[in-house]
Amino acid sequence: MSDVLRRFFRNRGSLFGTLALAGVVAVAIAAPLFYDHSPWNMVGRPLIRAFTNPSYPFGTDMLGRDIGAGLAYGARVSICISLVATVVAVIIGIGVGALAGYYGGRLDDLLMRVTEFFQTVPQLAMAIVVVAIFTPSIYSIVGAIALVSWPPVARLVRGEFLSLREREFIQAAIVIGLRPCQIIFRQILPNAMSPIIVTGSLMVATAILTESSLSFLGLGDRTLMSWGFMIGASRTMLREAPMMSILPGVAILVTVLAFNLIGEGLNDALNPQLRKREGA
Repeated sequence: MSDVLRRFFRNRGSLFGTLALAGVVAVAIAAPLFYDHSPWNMVGRPLIRAFTNPSYPFGTDMLGRDIGAGLAYGARVSICISLVATVVAVIIGIGVGALAGYYGGRLDDLLMRVTEFFQTVPQLAMAIVVVAIFTPSIYSIVGAIALVSWPPVARLVRGEFLSLREREFIQAAIVIGLRPCQIIFRQILPNAMSPIIVTGSLMVATAILTESSLSFLGLGDRTLMSWGFMIGASRTMLREAPMMSILPGVAILVTVLAFNLIGEGLNDALNPQLRKREGA
């Protein structure tokens, strides 16, 4: 583990991503300390320009709501929804991929045809349909994002299981009488976790973009302030108050970039043989 951390933090990109994400998470956690009012409250006159009023450093929107409060509380919504949706998607993907890769045969064919069906449908389009059917809420959004995100994990896990199940230590586990569930969860899965972790970290970034897109289209949870909702609500004010859209857009950009950099850093740290500098 110490070698993994050393390789991870030696990568400047992953170090920058970790610091950026830590800053976003810190703002999300400390949001009630910075802003004792709800981001939905009208706290000042409308359209105060950013960086002109010390009471509202990020300005106010067309209804007089504090943009800074929206950014802070929106970080909570975006990160929590994306993390939970990614965890659910990874669990589904591991289950499907493990069954297909370990047992093979007709079960593998059936599960892979189902996986291919979900992959042929555009992710955002399917998420929009699911959320619209079940009415926009935090639960339907998490479910929709997880539903469209699991296929790549399933295919990855299947490939890892197909490769690992032929190894000698797996054959030895079969010979000594271990049950299939013990072999899957104790022998094969721990050896396949590195690529799963990397893929999961990259999926969080995609989940943030999907959630923001849904909120932008008016399919977000109306009781929660999010970055996508802020951009969607201010799209008619681009000329009069461009910072209303730019600030949440920058927040999305920084957070997504941070997760991507962390994912790349994990890939280098967990797979050092892929690093050219290590082989040089």
